Amino acid sequence: MAIRQLRYEDDPILRKKSREVDVIDEKIKTLVQDMLDTMYKEEGVGLAAPQVGILKKVVVIDIGEGPIALINPKIVQEEGEIIDMEGCLSIPGKSGKVCRPEKVKVEYLDIGGNKNVIEGTALLARALCHEIDHLYGILYIDRVINSEEE
Repeated sequence: MAIRQLRYEDDPILRKKSREVDVIDEKIKTLVQDMLDTMYKEEGVGLAAPQVGILKKVVVIDIGEGPIALINPKIVQEEGEIIDMEGCLSIPGKSGKVCRPEKVKVEYLDIGGNKNVIEGTALLARALCHEIDHLYGILYIDRVINSEEE
């Protein structure tokens, strides 16, 4: 497919709310594949559509267990708290400690339009929360407890 241009911290699109995906057509499927290609090229564990300039509720994640594509993801349950370091492909060279739920349950549509639920703990929970935040114009730096330059 194609590598998409990443948007960076000062790009106003990263602060806008994304729209629901009404139809999972070829355009959305291409977007998902392009996002995966871009995420792997940039060596990230997740990518949200606003990070490539598309205001649609689409997220891809791969924490080393294979790619997951989530369309219209919604956190429906949270448990516990963990503070850990986070970074972001849209904010290169920086990281910071962020408090996230230890466990989350997320409802979403898969690429075939089927309703699914994914439960994530540890890194997957953190990645889900981080990428879903992007869909609402929230960056990890908005939640940071303290930050560090790399």
